[in-house]
Amino acid sequence: MPPKFGTSGLRGLVVDLTPALVQRYTCAFLAACPSGTGLFVGRDLRASSPAIAQEVIAAACRAGVDVTDCGALPTPALAAAAMQAGAAAVMVTGSHIPADRNGLKFYLPSGEISKTDEVAIGAALDAPFPAAAEAGTVRLHAEAGAAYVARYRDAFGPQALAGLRLGIYQHSSVARDLLVDLVAALGAIAVPLARSAEFIPVDTEAVDPAVREQLAAWCTAHRLDALLSTDGDADRPMLADAAGRIVPGDVLGVMTAQALGAEVICTPVSSNSMVGQIPGFREVHLTRIGSPFVIAAMEAALGTDPTAKVVGFEANGGFLLGFTAACPTGPLAPLMTRDAMLPMIAPLAAARAAGHSLAEGLAGLPARFTAADRLTETPPEASAAFLARLSDSAAARAAFLQPLGQETAVDRTDGLRIVLADGRVVHLRPSGNAPEFRVYVETESPGTAQKTLTIALGMVRGALTAP
Repeated sequence: MPPKFGTSGLRGLVVDLTPALVQRYTCAFLAACPSGTGLFVGRDLRASSPAIAQEVIAAACRAGVDVTDCGALPTPALAAAAMQAGAAAVMVTGSHIPADRNGLKFYLPSGEISKTDEVAIGAALDAPFPAAAEAGTVRLHAEAGAAYVARYRDAFGPQALAGLRLGIYQHSSVARDLLVDLVAALGAIAVPLARSAEFIPVDTEAVDPAVREQLAAWCTAHRLDALLSTDGDADRPMLADAAGRIVPGDVLGVMTAQALGAEVICTPVSSNSMVGQIPGFREVHLTRIGSPFVIAAMEAALGTDPTAKVVGFEANGGFLLGFTAACPTGPLAPLMTRDAMLPMIAPLAAARAAGHSLAEGLAGLPARFTAADRLTETPPEASAAFLARLSDSAAARAAFLQPLGQETAVDRTDGLRIVLADGRVVHLRPSGNAPEFRVYVETESPGTAQKTLTIALGMVRGALTAP
């Protein structure tokens, strides 16, 4: 599958992300979109990322744009640094997908590119890109990661997590050292775990059972109060309680929004429906899946009321802050791109301030439970044909759903979200940036959620592999 734009930028196999292609996309981005004071460039820890980042830098310099090379750092840290400097940015990352793939994520000086910007970049790909009369310069900026840590240290304070023992599952997350620095700066004891020299594609929405067992074992062995981690580029959180149970990303979103005093919530249709049952949330806007759609909804809400306390989050846990939040020791400026740090720190700090555990805080939320997983190496053509068949035919859906029950409602906002007669939800959707098919379920008990997910995955697998 050739590289293409998905819900999180350009993605493709490393062998297809040739130097010529990377330079073309970089030049097209700079030609079609404003770059402000220059271009900031960052990367994750994949083996292929340094070389791709150098191609981005070379293309920008050839176009006469000054470059700030931030090295390896989290995507939200790069975005924050670039926006503060009034510059555009390119992050070289494949996020949570396997190491044989990589990609580019583009930022305007004002934040993430929109779908309209994607179209403009695509239209500029075939234009000639003559070298500028004067080449751009390159400067190194190794402090962007430290500034990102300071953002949360200053807002939450040195006692926010005092007394807690927090495990840091480091693997190959580009935030693995910054996470240790941050929890220590907030007063916790950091316990680094399982640092990897090889890239590990951690998907926070589809954590392998073996990893879940390991998280629980670490929590017991190290007497942890919680365990933190992220995906590869650290824009998706993974937070587990003292028993090693992972808190779903959309539930982290609800808890974080509550902790920050948010009132207007923008989140994809795939998120846990408990978001509509929280008294303090006066507006909930459901969107298609992907941060560009969440950001568009946030911008629309702020356009209606610039003072609105707007946030966004996704089922993967990435959290977007659209207003200046009043935190325990200082204000927290908006950052409207997916962030993994805030949706881990805010719930932990809120639980500690309330004198209870993370699990006790979870127990106070409405009883709706989600589970998600995906089928990998699924040809997009097969996924599209399967979903179209179900979407177009009630009879086809009824036959497919027979092992689970009868549908009572269907939502086609993004993929196919089916509500069953017993209240369970099954949401089917091909990935927008990888050859994968995702299945989300929602029920009234955690055991039922996992059981329903296992059945639904088997049904989808059978349908996609049927002759």
